[in-house]
Parts: sequence; C-alpha cells; structure tokens
Amino acid sequence: MTPLRIGTRGSALALWQADHVAARLTAATGRPTERIIFKTRGDHILDRPLAEIGGKGLFTKELEVALADGEIDLAVHSLKDMPTKLPDGLVLGAIPERADVRDAWITRPGEADATPGTIGTASLRRACLAKRQFAGAHIEPIRGNVQTRLHRVLDEPPRQVDAVVLAWAGLSRIGLIDRDDVTITPLDPEVWIPAVGQGALAVECRADDADTLAALATIHHADTARCVTAERAFLRAVEGDCRVPVGAYATVSDDGRLTLRAFVGHPDGSAYLPATESDDDPEALGASVARRLLAAGGAELLASLR
Repeated sequence: MTPLRIGTRGSALALWQADHVAARLTAATGRPTERIIFKTRGDHILDRPLAEIGGKGLFTKELEVALADGEIDLAVHSLKDMPTKLPDGLVLGAIPERADVRDAWITRPGEADATPGTIGTASLRRACLAKRQFAGAHIEPIRGNVQTRLHRVLDEPPRQVDAVVLAWAGLSRIGLIDRDDVTITPLDPEVWIPAVGQGALAVECRADDADTLAALATIHHADTARCVTAERAFLRAVEGDCRVPVGAYATVSDDGRLTLRAFVGHPDGSAYLPATESDDDPEALGASVARRLLAAGGAELLASLR
C-alpha cells in the first residue's frame, strides 16, 4: 500500500502534530505514512515580528509549494498559523477534533499572582490582553519554538521576562505542562479570548486528490470544523492580520447552535471591542460578529493600526 507523504515543519510541536495525524490515519485506513520535514521562512527569521516579514503564510508557504508540486500528499499545520485564504488548488481536507483552546500564563514558582514588570510575547492579541490586565507592564517581543519561549522566564543572568503567555495545547502536546521549575496557569478563554483556530490542527491537501481526501475524511471532526469556520469567517471579514490584535472563540451547544466570542483591540490595551453572538450558520455568524465590531468603532481602530 502506497504511503501517504506528510509534510511538516521540524519543531518538536510540529513533529508531534504530524505524527498524531499519521497515527490516526493509519489506525483508520491501514495506510502507512512517510514524514517529510521542511524548514519555512518563518522558522529562519526569529528576530523580527511576523507583521514585518510577511505574516502567517511564512509558516505554510514551503509546504504548500511542495503540495502543489506533488512532492507530498498532505501537510499538517497549526490552524492558527494559516491564512484565511488558501492557494488555488489546495483545500483543508480535515480538521481533527480540537484540543484545549486556552492560553497559559507561565511564571516562576510562587510568582503566578505577582504583578509582572515584563511580559514576553510576540502576539499582539496577547499583548493587548496582558496590558488590559497589567497596564504598567512592559511587553517584550519574543519568538522561537515553544521550549525557547518558555525558558525565557527562567533565563539568568539577568532574567529577561517575569511571565510568558503560550498556548496550553502546544505545551501539553510536547509534555511541558507538568514541570516543577515553572508555574503554568490556564487562562479563561472567555476573558483571554484565544487566537482564531487555537488548539486545532489543519490538514491541507490538493483539491483534486480524491484518494487523500477520502483518507482524511476518517479523521475530520465536524463540530470542530464548524467552530473554526466561524472564527476564520470573522477574521476574514475584519481583514485581520499579524498587525492587529484579534481573537475569536466559537463553541457549539448540545443542540448544535454556535456561539462566537470575538474582539479587536489595540496592542497597548487602550482599546478593546468585544462581541458575542449565536447562530446556526458558521459563515454567517463570523461575518455578523465582524460587521458588529466594525460598526462599533473597529473599522477606525483597525485602519489606524495598518
């Protein structure tokens, strides 16, 4: 049986994600898999914010080129790293069941409740939320893999940051939750609204590859897909990018109704416009929340940040 060729970045988290998808595909279909590792431009450039070097597509372009050229059959991404518009000929073939959506507050032991002087994050969304809670704190932009960013709170001498904010799902996936040298505290996603697609994986493939699409259908999770579709519809409608603090978090009730919580803000926390709505249609819900926020001053706010 021909192996499914899986493209992935080479970080510990990316490899975990690719292996997770591979194991689920093999269990569901019996197909063997082959992992092919790529290094993206986003992995090479770590000393500048994403907004300065091209945004989210920096983590996907090389894999998407390989997909289009037939070098791989599918690519596994963190959904929050993906632009809302995919290249022609490529589709999201599967969105597996979502993991924990929450952000995590990371400090040294005993300092979780202390007021931080410096908070490490390169995310404008996290910077906005952190400044709303700790107006006097300095935001230190940090990039790198999960382990690198986590260890910034431990660096000595001198210690560079008092706290960092990372995704709980990423920490959990690579076994960093139960450490005794740091305190990791989950943050309420209704207050610290996550990034669009946070905690979810996206498996991308060619739109005309019926064989791979059929295999991916076995690991697709419909409720997760509806939630992230609403979030991505919101992001697309507000034209959010890496220069704008934007968050969105959708949940689905037992009767299938979606609720979307979202916000746009200013990186310094001086502006924060939230909205919550419910609907059955994910695309309509995302667009409706976007219209509401844009009409409430979001359009002017976003224009000022671009």
